[in-house]
Amino acid sequence: MSERAPLASRRDAARAEWPTLALVALCYAAWALGTTWVSALWLPAGVALTTLAIALFSSLQHEVLHGHPLPSRRASEALVFPALTLFVPYLRFRDQHLAHHHDARLTDPYDDPESNYLDPAVWDRLARPLRAVLAFNNTLLGRLLIGPLVSEVTFVRGDWRAIRAGDRAVLAGWLWHIPALGLMGWWLAAVAVMPVWAYVLAAYMGFSVLKIRTFLEHRAAERASARTVLIEDRGILAFLFLNNNLHVVHHMHPKAAWYDLPGLLARNRDRFLERNGGYYYRSYREVFARYFLRAKDPVAHPLWRRDRSRGTTGRWRPGSR
Repeated sequence: MSERAPLASRRDAARAEWPTLALVALCYAAWALGTTWVSALWLPAGVALTTLAIALFSSLQHEVLHGHPLPSRRASEALVFPALTLFVPYLRFRDQHLAHHHDARLTDPYDDPESNYLDPAVWDRLARPLRAVLAFNNTLLGRLLIGPLVSEVTFVRGDWRAIRAGDRAVLAGWLWHIPALGLMGWWLAAVAVMPVWAYVLAAYMGFSVLKIRTFLEHRAAERASARTVLIEDRGILAFLFLNNNLHVVHHMHPKAAWYDLPGLLARNRDRFLERNGGYYYRSYREVFARYFLRAKDPVAHPLWRRDRSRGTTGRWRPGSR
């Protein structure tokens, strides 16, 4: 589904992208102020500012893993090396997200690392209390309150299994996370006014903010191009997500910088909406109104083909157009 990057993005790949570099500096400045001066004035305000900075930092990490803002990948990754987000090693985020960009596999419970769906056979075997937790997690309120915890438990459990099976890339991702956390430990111990428990809370809340974006980025659909959403929001959340609410645009042009996405949409809006089957919301206000207390999707993948005679499920073979 992904197409060639636009000319501007191919040209920018040969030089530094100054809007993104400026935003990196702004993000670190907000984070530093939140953990020091603002927290000294009033801790809740410091936590709030730090939460927003952490959410923005994660979006900047997303830019970096897609090849921005410097020609050198290592130089770009050095910009986001400190583990401001605490919970997810950057290298694991990078590898899983790039695997997620195989659009023919989107929402696949096994092959899409960012899928929120389960194989119906797995769902059928779950205990009722766990089903209740996952069902609540499929509402926007649930995704905000327990979504980060559910994701972290699932993520760590999967990576631990991979490490035990001998996956060196997964192990390396976690080993590199140790010095990245070490930088955070030094800052919190030697510079920050914010207590550690408050920073952990801010990191959790930053993760929660990101869950607003990922809540309905993709849906189960037979046609691969119809699985990716367009949310035409222009508010604070669109800024924190670096226009990744225009998600179908990002998936079709994964090398385009965040500041190019609105222009790409403006020039081809009807084409994007035709391609994604009209999977569209006007704003995040509409998303909250519809799904704050109501699940958008079932937890069990609704298109996963079940063999009723054996009570099992077979692999999904969706279209890839």
